[in-house]
Amino acid sequence: MIASSDESLNLMSDHGSSQAIIVRDLVKSFGDRRALDGITLEVRRGELFCLLGPNGGGKSTLFRILATLSLADSGSAQVAGHNVVSDAAGVRARLGVVFQSPSLDGKLTVLENLRCGGALYGLNGSELESRIIEATKALDLSDRLNDFVETLSGGLQRRTEIAKCLLIRPEVLLLDEPSTGLDPGARLDLWAALENLRNQHGVTALCTTHLMEEAARADRVGIVSEGKLVALGTPDELTSAIGGDVISLGVTAGTGADHLAREITAKTGILATVVEGEVRIEHAEAYAFAARLAGDFPGGISSLRIARPTLEDVFIARTGRLFADQDLEPGTTPPAKKKKH
Repeated sequence: MIASSDESLNLMSDHGSSQAIIVRDLVKSFGDRRALDGITLEVRRGELFCLLGPNGGGKSTLFRILATLSLADSGSAQVAGHNVVSDAAGVRARLGVVFQSPSLDGKLTVLENLRCGGALYGLNGSELESRIIEATKALDLSDRLNDFVETLSGGLQRRTEIAKCLLIRPEVLLLDEPSTGLDPGARLDLWAALENLRNQHGVTALCTTHLMEEAARADRVGIVSEGKLVALGTPDELTSAIGGDVISLGVTAGTGADHLAREITAKTGILATVVEGEVRIEHAEAYAFAARLAGDFPGGISSLRIARPTLEDVFIARTGRLFADQDLEPGTTPPAKKKKH
């Protein structure tokens, strides 16, 4: 048993700055490949911020620099007012980190894992016990303390990882792809827990992710591609900037997507682009414009789809490529889609 405590979890900083993380012109290269290419961004205190990007986009490199596990080639970064290079110890004392790889012992209970983690942080006795109560209550794990970790669902294990980080009452949480391997239900539960930490306890969290629906739940999103920050804002701000709904046109055999896009642009004055064999157009009055296209180009259009813009559309608009294509080396062509039967 652990003693009860009325002390509430409080992760809000007493420092005057309104920014929990400040990144300025970070550059990091691995041989000839530039993983970060001058990224600049800020994360506000009490904010749930998502760094969205495909594998190889640069988000994990930035994560490691902020966690003081890697050094940038140039530029600067601060976490909770402390420089990640000149005051790395100060950063680590104020930082909770959840990596993709699990750090829990499945053969131990939740309580035993938290006690071991607390001991590594130098906590013990009644102070550690009260902090365990705070952290598990915040993440709705109070009734799981005596469960063996190996019996927990993936979502509960992730929440236990976060609870372990909260034992030091960090000012900032860094989470690297926190929902990797989780089923959709567990992913929703995890994000509900993160939102509760933000709403009830003022937690500042930066999460890396490659999942669009996950980033859409954040307060703000930074989209990275090939080491650059290509978009920054709230999910609504980013999708609203698209300028309307997205029209996707399938092209009849023999017409050619590039040819149809040029014809549409020339005839209507509206920019049409080609993304993975389809013609793509953004328009504020998409349904009326689509009807016009169907009448003007009856022989060239094989299918037509209209959808509200998503963060993937933002990515396409800013990079000219599909999100999944970013794993390819520059200059290569993505494999053709398999035809549906």
